[in-house]
Amino acid sequence: MNTSATLLPAVVRPSVEDRHWLSADHCAGPVLDLLDALNWAIIDAPEANVHATSPDGRVYVGWLPEDAAAWKRGIVWQVRVQPVEGDAWVQEFGLNTPTEAVAGFLAALAAHSSR
Repeated sequence: MNTSATLLPAVVRPSVEDRHWLSADHCAGPVLDLLDALNWAIIDAPEANVHATSPDGRVYVGWLPEDAAAWKRGIVWQVRVQPVEGDAWVQEFGLNTPTEAVAGFLAALAAHSSR
């Protein structure tokens, strides 16, 4: 089978200069903005850590920049999930994980939980 080149989708290859790679900026803004938009309960702790809980109480997100135990383990984000069915699980993100990546993970988690 021959297919005309005009019928095939164009291949887009951005130049190296057009690529923007995420890097850790140690700012919680993208995650906190997402959680606020999703109506999560968000609490700023006096030591500058932030704790958030989903409206159904099944997901906890902690931003732990001042938690010595978290830093000792090399993490700054902790997500704990208690599914309706199945075992609880935890996902932690390291100091150099871009906040946008954590926000993307949480957005996917929130989208899946609303099904």
